[in-house]
Amino acid sequence: MRVIADIHKMQSQAGRWLRQGIRVVLVPTMGCLHAGHLSLIQRARREAGRKGVVVVSIYVNPTQFGPKEDFDRYPRDLKADLALCRKAGVSTVFAPTDQAMYPGGSKERFDTYVVAAHLSQIMEGHSRPTHFQGVTTVVAKLFNLVRPVVAVFGAKDWQQAVILKRMVADLNFPVQMIISPIVREPDGLALSSRNRYLSPGQRGQATVLWRSLQHARKRVRHGGVGAARLRSEVGQLVHEQPDARLDYVEFFDGETLVPVKTVHRGTHMALAAFVGRTRLIDNGRL
Repeated sequence: MRVIADIHKMQSQAGRWLRQGIRVVLVPTMGCLHAGHLSLIQRARREAGRKGVVVVSIYVNPTQFGPKEDFDRYPRDLKADLALCRKAGVSTVFAPTDQAMYPGGSKERFDTYVVAAHLSQIMEGHSRPTHFQGVTTVVAKLFNLVRPVVAVFGAKDWQQAVILKRMVADLNFPVQMIISPIVREPDGLALSSRNRYLSPGQRGQATVLWRSLQHARKRVRHGGVGAARLRSEVGQLVHEQPDARLDYVEFFDGETLVPVKTVHRGTHMALAAFVGRTRLIDNGRL
């Protein structure tokens, strides 16, 4: 397994792969890898085939964090991540520095962004106004540096996946997007690097996101339910947890993100909640 930090070396290697007709599959991550990431790598390996290469990028991207968010304390463990990647059959790890990705090593000195004008204004974008322009920009940079034919993302960040698929279509990136299913703990909690922030007591309360999804699925099993009513019911479930606070819950078309007034089977649901200081997200098709 090769580890590359320099962006010019990454571009040169990507160019060689392209000229040799080698199939490149990219898994973008922020590191602190867990079983959810490994499921993406496994899917990428299947997509690459025996002769293809799997590239995992490990980069905690500063431009997708707001000024009061957890960029400085976001968990980082490159040594452990590299060991997991090697075991999982990753061909190359691309682990650039801020200085490499952003001129001068500062997002304040970076001036060109990719912006999703409409899809980034709701849900995560409403709560984190600059988040998605950071995501779309860094993913566009990764596509240009690695030159993948396929990129694999996780379904836990559903709005992100929809926005990136739109970016690929709108800007004509020659990349096939694959969205891989959420991996969960036995009690339903979606795997996340931020779960390690939770105290033992908070860890139990965090399952309220999964239980909220299950509640909504039961409610629409036999017919439509008003979105406002169901939103109130989910809010009450979260409120019952002493350390939890609901940020948002939305019901929408899973392909377009257009909100619905009446929730039916097949409607997509997404929610975000704070458990203590930790902000967690989840989503699913009802």
